[in-house]
Amino acid sequence: MPPKKKTLRDVDGHEERNAQVQLEKAKYKPVAFAVRCNFYYIPADDDNIPVPGQAVTFEARDFLHVKEKFNSDWWLGRPVKEDGVVGFIPSPTNLETILIRRDVQARKAAKALASKAAVSQDTNKKYTPPSTVAQAQKKSGEQVAAYDVVPTMRPVVLMGPSLKGLEVTDMMQKALFDFLKHRFEGRITITRVTADIALAKRSILNNPNKKALMDRSNTRSNLAQIQGEVERIFELARSLQLVVLDADTVNHPIQLSKTSLAPILVYIKVSSPKVLSRLIKTRGKSQTKHLNVQMVAADKLAQCPTEMYDVILDENQLSDACEHIADYLEAYWRATHPPETEPVNPLVEKLAENTLAISPAPKDGEGINKPSAMKRKGSHDHQADEHTQPAERRKKHLSDHHRPTTTLQTTLLTTLTTTTAGQSTTPSLSRKRISPAWTKITAS
Repeated sequence: MPPKKKTLRDVDGHEERNAQVQLEKAKYKPVAFAVRCNFYYIPADDDNIPVPGQAVTFEARDFLHVKEKFNSDWWLGRPVKEDGVVGFIPSPTNLETILIRRDVQARKAAKALASKAAVSQDTNKKYTPPSTVAQAQKKSGEQVAAYDVVPTMRPVVLMGPSLKGLEVTDMMQKALFDFLKHRFEGRITITRVTADIALAKRSILNNPNKKALMDRSNTRSNLAQIQGEVERIFELARSLQLVVLDADTVNHPIQLSKTSLAPILVYIKVSSPKVLSRLIKTRGKSQTKHLNVQMVAADKLAQCPTEMYDVILDENQLSDACEHIADYLEAYWRATHPPETEPVNPLVEKLAENTLAISPAPKDGEGINKPSAMKRKGSHDHQADEHTQPAERRKKHLSDHHRPTTTLQTTLLTTLTTTTAGQSTTPSLSRKRISPAWTKITAS
């Protein structure tokens, strides 16, 4: 008897099962690269998704972790969110095709409705259909890519309260650097960047003609060094550790807006100009002569829309400011490290069921900490949770015992006024009130 021929439905079912298997395997694969979306995408039935209902929905400016390439039309990856699920992501060419097709369909539907309205109202008004994606790009004069390749972990950049390289700004940022170094020990890399990464614009690095113009310019910027710094940042991010940049030349968010780094911008804000002016004056004549420049720089940072920053640290207390940025980075860590592990071997799982537990199971609610929000509102409770594990309780007790109780601005004023001419700039702060980790940061 001749073998039964496979129908189109059988072939489609077989391909869908293979796609489902590959989708499950992709959940446990490492991140290949990350992208930032320039358009929104909502899956539809006519998009030919390999597994219906398993496509990723995203908005413009969202970030995606891509695991692997499924075929020429689809990738496998997940949105960088705490509840992000691995699914199918349209490739750049496929996304552009889908968006153009939808624009054409929308134009036809709108034109049909306008024609009906014109007939019913007996008007001769000329209908102007909406522009398509291709027309919008042509009108703007530049080609907008569907995605921008960005570091796997967005680097953290501190800004403010004024200019880098001057004492007040450097001291306040160093305080946060030291806090992050100890808080995220083993999960963070803090690196200094001396090159002007603000010149690492995508339009320059990707265009040889503009590179030649930059090389012939009077600035004589070393694009090779800048490109090397950008590649080093990308390589650090591949480890999926938090990356913090101590950038010497970055003093305004617009400097990094056109680069491919897509940083997490943290703005250290001193709300009162009088307080900032007093802090600068207490540093002596060498800093006072730059008072106007620092005040203008602080004012420019304050005038930026809040949407340009990811985190604004405007707390009065140093401990609150530290916990604010820690809460944000903890949430970002959870978003980039989903709780997915290798699938359990059925034999091992069965053996575990027949084995007595080594330690009793925790009671309801024991050892569980409520996740913190991405952006804090209000003060943070520093008391240890009553359900915290013993080791964590001891650690939090020690940190609470050494947590500074003075305000950030008061601490700096106390620190700065202890400096005398011709003496060491290391302040003699009381170790009973401020932990040793914070006394080191005030050294000039």
